[in-house]
Amino acid sequence: MRAIVVYESMFGNTEEVAYAVGEGCGASEVFAVNQAPGDLRGYDLLVVGAPTHVHGLSRPSTRKAAAEQEQGGARTGEPGLREWLGAFAALPPALETAVFDTRIGKPRWLTGSAARSAAKILRDLGRAPAEVESFLVEGDGPDTKLVAGEATRARDWGAGLRLRRRASRA
Repeated sequence: MRAIVVYESMFGNTEEVAYAVGEGCGASEVFAVNQAPGDLRGYDLLVVGAPTHVHGLSRPSTRKAAAEQEQGGARTGEPGLREWLGAFAALPPALETAVFDTRIGKPRWLTGSAARSAAKILRDLGRAPAEVESFLVEGDGPDTKLVAGEATRARDWGAGLRLRRRASRA
């Protein structure tokens, strides 16, 4: 299986989750969204992840606000995951997808979910995600950190993606 993980990260938490998911699923490559390829042919699994901003995927204005909070600027810059996915007219027909986000550890109806927003874009591209997951952070702005145990849970989730992919191909 050839897997790719593409992430957007403002303060480093989603990046940490992306690498843990990549390790778990045996990803061939893990890319920040601003370095991700525009051609996904040859991949079997696409996993995308982003931080939740204002109840969904970030927009240029929310990325700008996050970059202003972070001393060194946002980790991934432009484009965001919304724009990167939106640039595809279609995805390869055999490509399976999965989506994750990071969000504050409160009920989803209060925080929203970037993963749900990304899942809708993928469904519109004809690739409904096999899995949608949230990983929790605590704190505020650049001081947010993954909740204890979330990186391990992300690695385990990635391993589950790999196992389910193998089982579906058997």
